Amino acid sequence: MNNLLAILRRELVGYFQTPVAYVFIMIFLLLSGALSFYLGNFYEREQADLGAFFTFHPWLYLFLVPAISMRLWAEERKTGSIELLITLPVTVFEAVLGKFLAAWIFTGIALLLTFPIWLTVNYLGDPDNGIILGAYFGSFLMAGGFMAIGACISATTRNQVVAFILSLVTCFLFLLSGFPLVLDFFQLWLPQPVVDTIASLSFLTHFSSINKGVIDLRDLSYFVILIAAWLYANMIVVRARKAA
Repeated sequence: MNNLLAILRRELVGYFQTPVAYVFIMIFLLLSGALSFYLGNFYEREQADLGAFFTFHPWLYLFLVPAISMRLWAEERKTGSIELLITLPVTVFEAVLGKFLAAWIFTGIALLLTFPIWLTVNYLGDPDNGIILGAYFGSFLMAGGFMAIGACISATTRNQVVAFILSLVTCFLFLLSGFPLVLDFFQLWLPQPVVDTIASLSFLTHFSSINKGVIDLRDLSYFVILIAAWLYANMIVVRARKAA
């Protein structure tokens, strides 16, 4: 546990020692606000909820989370510090989980800083804060799913740009896996049960339910299993690099 906390603290502090953290937070806050008020018609809807705010979160995470996750392991491999990290008295599990949690917590900090819009909707109306709190939790879980995918892919390459592009494409497929754009491709050569399974992997499908205030165990299990699976894959990749 001490090793895990040390890695987590090292990584989290590292974000705020460079302009990356502040640029990410500013872009996230500006885009989430602009999309909510201008494209989401926050005022024009005249509804005391944050539906217009959370609707755009999947698309914000699609671009911003890979921009954070791309450096998690790619930078370590490029500078050669991954060899030093692995030779320290820490397990691969502690290193993978510590780096992931630091990046996830950092994203959570950016999400928490959007609280003024929550105060605004409470000032203008009488919203169901339970639904809003559930939507924040769902958004945080979804960010964790994106981050786990990006962290795993970052471990497969030394190039951060390549890691960003591959993470973006993979997250995009998970985001729209329940839509014809993706399903039409798989229906040509896969049996229907497999296609139905692919359709059930959609980020949008599971997040939209939570965004409406429906906290379903299946949706929570989906994100937890997704994160665990990609972290396990991340461990396999790091172990393979260690053995190479």
